[in-house]
Amino acid sequence: MIQLEQARTVIAAARAHGREHGLKPLTVVVLDAGGHLVAMEREDGSGYGRPQIAQGKAAGALAMGTSSRVLGDMAADRPQFIAALSVAWEGKLIPAAGGVLIRDAAGTLLGAVGVSGDLSDKDEEAAQAGIHAAGLAQG
Repeated sequence: MIQLEQARTVIAAARAHGREHGLKPLTVVVLDAGGHLVAMEREDGSGYGRPQIAQGKAAGALAMGTSSRVLGDMAADRPQFIAALSVAWEGKLIPAAGGVLIRDAAGTLLGAVGVSGDLSDKDEEAAQAGIHAAGLAQG
């Protein structure tokens, strides 16, 4: 399981990446491998629904064992499947880039990070920067 201090490092580094690259205000959520909230920060000016979107990106990645970017690709190829998953999971799946699995050096799944606030590709870059800064691996 991801530790609170690791989650805080992921969040701080994701936010720092956002500031360094001029991204819109971000919301960053870290879930443990069981899908439980470990930490969340919403920057000033980040939109009302951003925590739920960030959590949905991370939760979808965990539930399907792949990044939310891949889930977005699946939604384009198999929209009925993703729609069915969304219904089954009561709308808690956001199939857009920005949700990334977090692993340790041995490849053990620790959890996932979800970022929302800018374009999905930029959200994903911030998530990846946070994981890297914490000395962890993505995927």
